Amino acid sequence: MLTIRLRRAGSKRDPHYRVVVTDSRAARDGRFVEILGHYHPRRQPAEIVFDVEKIEGWVDKGAQMSDTVRNLLNVVKRGDAAGAEIAAAAEAEAEPAAEETESAADDAGADKDSAAE
Repeated sequence: MLTIRLRRAGSKRDPHYRVVVTDSRAARDGRFVEILGHYHPRRQPAEIVFDVEKIEGWVDKGAQMSDTVRNLLNVVKRGDAAGAEIAAAAEAEAEPAAEETESAADDAGADKDSAAE
């Protein structure tokens, strides 16, 4: 059976992945039939490039997608707006932590002033 899955490339601590069509029994980095795209998770934002038409063509022929490829394909189909929402949510989560740190520092400074009087 043919599978659409990730094939690791890159170096230690800097992984890159190719999206390939391969026999399900082949090794992770073994022989493949065709490259359908690539994925660079360490870039900011992560770079995902898929040939969606080729992927859909292989699925029509009976190839099964791995869960990871299916999830990444959903991100690609949603477009950059979803990526922007994720980035905005991450920034929003980081901002309250910074505000809490500043307010804690202000409180500590106020306590020192009270003690000095």
